[in-house]
Amino acid sequence: MKQALITGITGQDGSYLAELLLEKGYRVFGLIRRVASEDKLHRMSRILDIVDDIELIPGSLESYPSIYRVISAIKPDEVYHLAAQSFVSYSFEDEFSTFHSNVNGTHYILSALKEIVPDVRFYFAASSEMFGKVREVPQNELTPFHPRSIYAISKVVGFDLTRNYREAYNLFACNGILYNHESPRRGFEFVTRKITYHAARIKAGLTDRLELGNLDAKRDWGHAKDYVKAMWLMLQQDTPDDYVVCSGETHSVREFCEKAFGFLGMDSSDFVVLNKDLFRPAEVDVLLGDCSKAKARLGWEPDVSFDGLIEDMVTKDLEAVGRTD
Repeated sequence: MKQALITGITGQDGSYLAELLLEKGYRVFGLIRRVASEDKLHRMSRILDIVDDIELIPGSLESYPSIYRVISAIKPDEVYHLAAQSFVSYSFEDEFSTFHSNVNGTHYILSALKEIVPDVRFYFAASSEMFGKVREVPQNELTPFHPRSIYAISKVVGFDLTRNYREAYNLFACNGILYNHESPRRGFEFVTRKITYHAARIKAGLTDRLELGNLDAKRDWGHAKDYVKAMWLMLQQDTPDDYVVCSGETHSVREFCEKAFGFLGMDSSDFVVLNKDLFRPAEVDVLLGDCSKAKARLGWEPDVSFDGLIEDMVTKDLEAVGRTD
């Protein structure tokens, strides 16, 4: 039985990935902060249905001895490093902790794996935000990076660390350059979940407005459940490599709003209010990926459409606020 360690297992991607690996017969371990085990209902809400089927190990990504201890105890066959401070807006507010946590955590894991289980297969969750002020549209694995936030910069460093450990130490290490992927399990601070949840609350008569920032920013959106399949596929190949994972379509925040509210029979322009305080200091205007390599080499294809993603999110948020229509 293969053993897999997931950092960030309590998050959106970690929960879907854990479910996928359990279906495939893995023994699944999850690295969690000790505070999570003390507040299971809130911090483990996404994995409550599978918590008895996985093994959770307390540890800190900010401590090399802690990471070394966890890796030594498990000796995993595969490691999926998903944990990060991933909310871009927050990274502008607290640059130092974002950079420290994201970069050092990745470095600690790679170093421990090299020393303890050099035959391990490692996945790093890179991000389309690394492209930032894009040089070309669409972006692929060879497109230069121009990050425009500390979060994105930290991901570029993690990407380069992963590639360096692959090239310098022959570690089976892959970077997944994932474009925006959402789901009903997305955190409320992210714009997509903010939109679908507020649309549901407005439909239920619980609020009457939604404040948003840049409505013209365009993103390549897909469903997280599709994207974790690509993560797994990367580690099943004969040789490690880096892959762009995306839908190949771009849509604006405005269009996301229109479709979410439209699904509920409402006009988003009646409820959405522009708040310039919510604009990023340095915006990433357009992200559109080219996942030809992932399709050709991994045999990966997204199953959920843009409309299907929004319908899934809105439907679940309606249930969350007590509406079923």
